[in-house]
Amino acid sequence: MANAKLGRPSKEKNSMLRGLVSDLLWFGKVETTVARAKSVQRQAEKMLTLAINSYEDIVKVEKEIKNEKGVKVKTTVSNDGTKKLQARRQLMAYLMDRQEQRQPKESIESFTARTQDIKHPLLEKIFNVYAPKYATRIKEVGQGGGYTRVIKLGQRRGDSAEMAIVELI
Repeated sequence: MANAKLGRPSKEKNSMLRGLVSDLLWFGKVETTVARAKSVQRQAEKMLTLAINSYEDIVKVEKEIKNEKGVKVKTTVSNDGTKKLQARRQLMAYLMDRQEQRQPKESIESFTARTQDIKHPLLEKIFNVYAPKYATRIKEVGQGGGYTRVIKLGQRRGDSAEMAIVELI
């Protein structure tokens, strides 16, 4: 499955896989064919491992910022370290960015307040939700990998393609 062509030219195949991996990490599960599911699983595991190995690399820096009255105040700002910054750039290069959606019955003001400082919501979800979750799982179980599973569904009507669901565990 490492070099599965998936019936498409390389550019189209890579774009399709990028979209499916992005959807998997955003929504938590994706329904597709078995061959595509195995390729998506492989790429998603790589992306999650990259985030897990680097999510704790944070550097705290003190900066002087002027407040509303014009007085300089020292504040502590946390920045990404070199390892996390490189991982973030690799993830941004591969994944397609997904935008945050308004929840049902959520006002526009609360939506803008909730998403004001988030430029790349998919990356924030990976580094703030998935990476700590799977890192604690690695410490408890002592097993790296296995962040996704493929569940076979049967044949699709019409062309009898074998269908599967890829989901995050």
